[in-house]
Amino acid sequence: FQGMKKIIAAPFDLHTRLMQLIEREIGHAKKGIPAKIIARMNSLVEPTLIEALYGASQAGVKIELIVRGICCLRPGVKGVSENITVRSIVDRFLEHSRIYYFENARQSEVFAGSADWMPRNLFRRIEVVFPIEDGNLRERVIGEILAVTLADNVKARFLRADGTYHRTEP
Repeated sequence: FQGMKKIIAAPFDLHTRLMQLIEREIGHAKKGIPAKIIARMNSLVEPTLIEALYGASQAGVKIELIVRGICCLRPGVKGVSENITVRSIVDRFLEHSRIYYFENARQSEVFAGSADWMPRNLFRRIEVVFPIEDGNLRERVIGEILAVTLADNVKARFLRADGTYHRTEP
């Protein structure tokens, strides 16, 4: 099937592809081209992806993470993760969508799927991520899911460099 070639699946190529997408944003930032990553997931634990995000932050990539549960990355560490924010939003529903946005020099790419960024999800399970290619749908995901989530100032809690969370003022 032609369309199946666009599916990115763990444990086969998802980790490698995520690393490539992060590296591409680093390359854009180093050239002075707009570079940004927004990732929405339940957990962020996988060490090489965390290290890649630290490298992206150091290169000047703006990174906004929405991680409902476990997050092993520490944002706001001077010289390491100053360009990274991490927010957690816990509401009535325990699960939420996994969405990955890459600015890609103003040619944004958005992916959705089942995988959290954890070793078990990337290396020991079948997980699937797919690109959202329809422009209208991609813009709706960016504007109606990611932007709304990033604008939340009622339920959002922000992760500090010391590992504690603080609430924002509504």
